[in-house]
Amino acid sequence: MTSGIHHLTLITRDVQANIDFYAGFLGLRLVKQTGGYEDAEQLHLFYGDRLGTPGSLITFLVWQDGSAGRVGHGQVSEIALAVPPASIGFWLTRALTRQVPAAGPRQEFGEPVLRLRDPDGVVVKLVGVEMPAASPWQSPGIEPGDAILRLRGATILSETPEETAHFVGRFGYEAAAKADGVQRLVSGSGDVIDVQEAAGFWPGAPGTGVADHVAFRAEDVAAVTAAEASLARLNSSITNRHDRKYFTSLYVREPGGTLIELATDGPGFTVDEAEPELGKTLMVPPSDAERAEAIRVMLPQFALPGEPRPTYRDLPFVHRFHVPEQDDGSTIVLLHGTGGNEADLMPLARRAAPRAGLLGLRGRSTEEGMARWFRRLGEGRFDQADIRTEAEAFAAFVEEAVKAYGLNPDRTTWLGYSNGANFLAAAMRLHPGLIRKAVLLRAIDVLEEQPQADLSDSATLIVAGASDPYAPGAAALAERLRKAGGHVELARIDAGHALADADAGTIKAWLTGAPAK
Repeated sequence: MTSGIHHLTLITRDVQANIDFYAGFLGLRLVKQTGGYEDAEQLHLFYGDRLGTPGSLITFLVWQDGSAGRVGHGQVSEIALAVPPASIGFWLTRALTRQVPAAGPRQEFGEPVLRLRDPDGVVVKLVGVEMPAASPWQSPGIEPGDAILRLRGATILSETPEETAHFVGRFGYEAAAKADGVQRLVSGSGDVIDVQEAAGFWPGAPGTGVADHVAFRAEDVAAVTAAEASLARLNSSITNRHDRKYFTSLYVREPGGTLIELATDGPGFTVDEAEPELGKTLMVPPSDAERAEAIRVMLPQFALPGEPRPTYRDLPFVHRFHVPEQDDGSTIVLLHGTGGNEADLMPLARRAAPRAGLLGLRGRSTEEGMARWFRRLGEGRFDQADIRTEAEAFAAFVEEAVKAYGLNPDRTTWLGYSNGANFLAAAMRLHPGLIRKAVLLRAIDVLEEQPQADLSDSATLIVAGASDPYAPGAAALAERLRKAGGHVELARIDAGHALADADAGTIKAWLTGAPAK
């Protein structure tokens, strides 16, 4: 029977820091990057050995700049990697010289263990134990005798440790030892699951810096089918089965609440990339093939160790910069609508200006968990003080972003949709000269008092939907910007308040000098 861990999946908030740690510091190979199979607009990274062999894999869902989770019961709390026993000193030195938080080494179940923390705070244990590497990977700066061999195991926190251990036993694990409230289970392939009693501990909460699930190996689809039938007879939690292209998966929760996956060994990661090319191309799930280009522009960019990397600065607003393959030196800065994020408008902007850099921003206000640019007090009523406060922060962002990213003000266009467009229109008048060129989609005026502003050096395109109930507000806004001296074009397209295909063409024509229609 095939047994052991197939992969461990966690969540990270910073893709570049994650790459730097797992590929750069630990020396794992990035064997696949793909849009998520549950959500294609979520980047999914796979690290492992040379071929991404089951038993070597650590994967990460990228929640870029997402909120932190909480480690608790019903979760994997630590992950463990096997290294040659004599290499523990090398890894301690490497951690100290690279300022990676480390504790130990100490003995656990008779093995030397060095605890590290990754950039998200995840505990990564390096365990000195002899385990064969299925397909070794050579990383610069790490000798073969020091390299990570494969997964050693994972620790599960459970309020019902005996039930959890019994459930895990269904996947080829047997009880081996017990110490300090930890039940160790060992698979036929030699990796371990440590079930730690966590009675009275708080429950885990999803977010960055925590594990999503642990996946166990299944020989083939028939084994997954059999497991699904067996779990159904046990009246276990609801199971979900999926074709992940690189393996077939079955998901179930064990009695203590931890999400468990059963994944087939094949077909593997070479089904769409040859071994030398593994991990070099961003793959899009087949179900999302029609919007592949939109997905690729929305997902965060990164650089592998040794490659030129995107520059990011700590600025007042969460943001993301997308650099096109052929950059013409222009930039479009994007402000989303209510409930959006920094990547929402990137596909639209890419269609309008394929060679422009795209800088997407995230609003700092919230409404029932949805991101906005300023508070709304009721229908048509907006917090005027909040608009001004956020406009001040926005002005500071603009000043710093111009310096940090080398933006050319004469070649920068500010594009907002709905709430983002409303905010841009307000910021233009509250801080004259800040924005020279703006595209406002489905915008209205949200300022109750009109500031004295000279917009004579500004050019603005307002795009209104013919059937948008807010369209009259767009015309009124256009007139107010003109009274302030602004050069304004008002275009009406066959659309409602939602974005439409015609928006991209209208923006493109205006950017290239054609008159708005």
